[in-house]
Amino acid sequence: MGLALIVHGGAGAMARERYDAAREGCREAAVAGWRVLRAGGSALDAVEKAISVLENNPGFNAGTGGVLTTDGRAQLDAGIMDGETLDAGAIAGVERIKNPIQVARRVLASPHVLLIGAGAESFATDSGIALCDPSELVTPAQYARWQRGYGLGDDVNVGDRVDVGAGLGAIDMEAEPGTRNGAYADDEPVHADAHKHGTVGAVAVDARGVVAAGASTGGIAAKHPGRVGDTPIVGAGFYAENGLGGVSSTGHGEDFIRLLLARRALDYIAAGSSAQAAATKAMQLLSRRVGGSGGLILLDGQGRVGYARNSPTMAHAFIVEGMDVPFAGV
Repeated sequence: MGLALIVHGGAGAMARERYDAAREGCREAAVAGWRVLRAGGSALDAVEKAISVLENNPGFNAGTGGVLTTDGRAQLDAGIMDGETLDAGAIAGVERIKNPIQVARRVLASPHVLLIGAGAESFATDSGIALCDPSELVTPAQYARWQRGYGLGDDVNVGDRVDVGAGLGAIDMEAEPGTRNGAYADDEPVHADAHKHGTVGAVAVDARGVVAAGASTGGIAAKHPGRVGDTPIVGAGFYAENGLGGVSSTGHGEDFIRLLLARRALDYIAAGSSAQAAATKAMQLLSRRVGGSGGLILLDGQGRVGYARNSPTMAHAFIVEGMDVPFAGV
C-alpha cells in the first residue's frame, strides 16, 4: 500500500487543440493533491485540494467556468466521501459558491449528507465560507456559448486520437498549483460536446490507507434550472470505502444515477477484479444496460489505478508512490 492520487477533468468530445490545456489542468490538480499527501495530509484533504484547483480553472465545467442553465445561470453541484467512516457531504444547485467542493467537505463534517440551493449557501456562510457574486462564476466563453445556443460541434474532431504524452513539456512540481506559466492560458472550455459531459473529480489514498473520493460539476449545458445529475449523489457520482477503493464519475449523470455506477465499480473489485478491470467493466455496463456515455477514475484499496471511458476523450492525471511526476492524458 502506498500514496496514490488520480484526477479527471471530464469525459466527452474535445477539439485536438484543447488536449494540452486539458492535460495541463489535470496535471496541476494532481500536483496540488500530491503535495498534500506527501506532507502527511489526509486523503480527504488531497481530494478537496485537487478538485479546488480544477474548480478554479475556467477551462473545466466546475466552479468558475461551469456551463449555464437555460436562463443563463451557473448552478453547481459537488460531493465528497471518506472511505474510513463512510461519511459523505454534498451540495447541489448553488449559485454563489466559488469552490463547491469545500462546502461539500463541511457538510461531510455535519449531521447532513446533501444540502441544496439557498440552504446550502446559508450553511456555507455559517461555516465561514464567503459567498461570491453569481456573475463571478460565469466566464466570457461560457456566456458566449449560452448566447449562441449550446450544441454539438465547436470544431470537434470526434474519434481522433493523440499520443497522450505529446506536448507535455517539463513539469515544475514546485510551481503554484492552478497556474500555467504564472496564469491560465485562457478560459476556453476544454470540452465541446456541451450538452453531455464535464464533471471534475479526484480519488486519493493516504499514508494510513484511507481512501477518499469526490466530484464537482456545472452540470449539463442548457439544463432546466434545478436539474441535478449524478455528481452530488453518493454511489453514482462518487464513492469511497476503505479496503475496496474510491471512484469518481463523469458523464451523462442521469444514466450514472440509474446504475449507481460508482458503487458498482467497487462491487467489481469486491468480486475480485483488478482496479483497471473494474473500471472497464463499469463502462461496459453503462454502454450495455442504458446506452450511457462518460468515464470514471478509480483507485483500489491498495492505491492501484484504474480508469476507463466510452467517450472520445477523458482528461485525467495520476501519480502514485515511486513516480516523480504525474502522468497526464486525454
